Amino acid sequence: MHEVLNLPDAVDLTKALIACESITPARGGVFDVLEAALVPLGFAVDRFIAGEAPDGPVENLLAVRGSGGRHFAFAGHLDVVPPGSGWASDPFEPVIRGDLLHGRGAVDMKGAIAAFVAAAARVPADAGTVSLIITGDEEGPAVFGTRALIDRMATRGLAPDLCLVGEPTSVARLGDMIKIGRRGSVNIWIDVPGRQGHVAYPHLADNPIPKLIAMLAEIEAITLDTGTDWFQPSNIEVTDLTVGNPATNVIPAKASARLSIRFNDQHRGADLAARIEAIVQRHAPDAIVTAKISGEAFLTPPGAFSALIAAVIERHTGRAPELSTTGGTSDARFLSKLCPVVEFGLVNATMHKLDEAVALADLDLLSAIYTDILTVGLQPAIA
Repeated sequence: MHEVLNLPDAVDLTKALIACESITPARGGVFDVLEAALVPLGFAVDRFIAGEAPDGPVENLLAVRGSGGRHFAFAGHLDVVPPGSGWASDPFEPVIRGDLLHGRGAVDMKGAIAAFVAAAARVPADAGTVSLIITGDEEGPAVFGTRALIDRMATRGLAPDLCLVGEPTSVARLGDMIKIGRRGSVNIWIDVPGRQGHVAYPHLADNPIPKLIAMLAEIEAITLDTGTDWFQPSNIEVTDLTVGNPATNVIPAKASARLSIRFNDQHRGADLAARIEAIVQRHAPDAIVTAKISGEAFLTPPGAFSALIAAVIERHTGRAPELSTTGGTSDARFLSKLCPVVEFGLVNATMHKLDEAVALADLDLLSAIYTDILTVGLQPAIA
């Protein structure tokens, strides 16, 4: 019979995780706390370090319980953004004030990880295969985090049937929104060389600024699309302009710009980068264009998995969640290549802010919702 005594408490585990300073990339103590909570529940914990500088090393944790049957995976991250100054209390000292638990990572996303651990403890170990895919680098470069975990799973022959990502997707109340996709992201750096000279002798110089302005004007005029049934329109934003010329009588030797493109599933990152490069080259053939694709757009079309999650949320809260693809990127962009992926977690109103906080009642409610999602998700009928 499944043991029901001495089960982990979502609030207590959240407090223990918050108490570990885990600014990205997280290592050490915070993983010790999570491992200590998982091992008594029958999970085999695999911790490993991946990568080298500048984007590593990164600590990751893969915990698996059971074998055979359905494989339900939960993914998340233990790293947090720097807390900044001005907190009412130590950001890594969990403090309860009223009905709220304060601390960096309370909602993004130590609370959700704690809630899932508490949920897994309430599901029989023989119900199927359950795994936790936990990285210490989601808030940072995310090069040697979830991607390395996916590689680790592949070498072990682990292939989840469903994956729930515990990002804080709720907006005003727990369960009012889940994510079934995300837009892709590509950042592009444009460096336009010129030839420095005196402004009184322009024929002896080559000013890069007019070329940069012209190409940015053409780029700014682009309408990538008008959106889809599930995605808002893609957008190109100029995020930086740099000349660095302190003199009033000198034509500068270079001018630079940076773009950020958030795009829906009508586009691929490489195609967008190539389109920008073609525009740049027309205006300045010797310009250098560097693109970094953070992730491609993905969509888990509404189906049995999202319907399951929505039904459980409505049963516990009395309201049906909105299915959305808004917001920034998450590690779901990598996991979507493995199986259907849906994101659902705590209210995101205070994530990355001073005095980040989670409602104590929400931690218990999220754990109850996760318990039911996991119980049904392990059943063979869910696709």
